[in-house]
Amino acid sequence: MGSCPPVMVTPQILGAITGEEESEPRKEIFEYTAEKGDTLIKIAEKFNISLNTLIWANNLSSTSKVQVGQAFIILPISGTLHYVKSGETISEISTNYKSTIEKIVTFNELSGEKDIFVGDILVVPDGIMPPTKPVYPDIPLANSYFILPTKGRISQGLHWYNAIDFANACGSPIYAAAAGTVLKVKFGYNQGAGNYLTISHPNGVVTQYGHIQSSLVNPGDQVYQGQIIAYVGGQPGTPGAGKSTGCHLHFGVNGARNPFAK
Repeated sequence: MGSCPPVMVTPQILGAITGEEESEPRKEIFEYTAEKGDTLIKIAEKFNISLNTLIWANNLSSTSKVQVGQAFIILPISGTLHYVKSGETISEISTNYKSTIEKIVTFNELSGEKDIFVGDILVVPDGIMPPTKPVYPDIPLANSYFILPTKGRISQGLHWYNAIDFANACGSPIYAAAAGTVLKVKFGYNQGAGNYLTISHPNGVVTQYGHIQSSLVNPGDQVYQGQIIAYVGGQPGTPGAGKSTGCHLHFGVNGARNPFAK
C-alpha cells in the first residue's frame, strides 16, 4: 500500500566531503570544498586528476578563480562525465569523448554495452570534452510535482549529483516521489552509491534513490506517486551501503531542479 509522508522537513546542511587518502583506488565521484590557498591546479594535483578533468566537470575555464568554501565535483580519475540521454549508446558516447567502449563499461561496472539508461551518469575514463559540451535538459516542474520520498530531516543539502540526503532509520519506507517507470535496480558498491534504483517520469525527468536496504520493485514496473518502492539503508558495513556515513536516502533528480534544495 502506498502513502504520502508528511510535507514538513527540517533542513540541516552538513559540510561537504573532503578528499582522504585510501588504500585502494577511489571509484566514487564526490564534492570537495575549497580551502584557503587552493587553486585549480592545486586541487587537480591533490586528487591526482588532470586540470582539464576538474575544469570540465565543474563547467569552468582555465582562468576561473577559486573561492574559499566553493564546492567542486571531483572525478575519481582523469576524464569526463556524461549524462545519458534517450537513444544514446556506449559506442556513440565513447566516440564523442574519444575514449573506448571497454574503458566505459569496465570503470562504470556495467554488464555490457546495453546496460545504460536515460538519466545514468557515466564516468568516461581518459575522455576529452568535445568543442560543444552536451547540455542536459532542465525541465520546469510545478512545486507539487514531487512528494517527499521519505520521512526524516534533510541531513545534507544539495550535493553531487543534484541530490538531497534525508536521514531516517534503516528499514524506513521510501516512496516514489512521482509516478513513473522503474528503469534500473542495481545492487552493490556502485562507485559509492550503494544499492540504488531509478525511476523515469512521463516528462523525461529521472529520479534516483540511493543507499537503499532493499527494493520492492523491478525494472519495467509502473509505480504511482506515494507507492512504497524500497527501504532506507546506508548503515556502514552492511551490504550495499556504499560510501555512506549512516542510515539515509540519497534522493537525486536528473533533468530538473531538485525541489527539496534550500
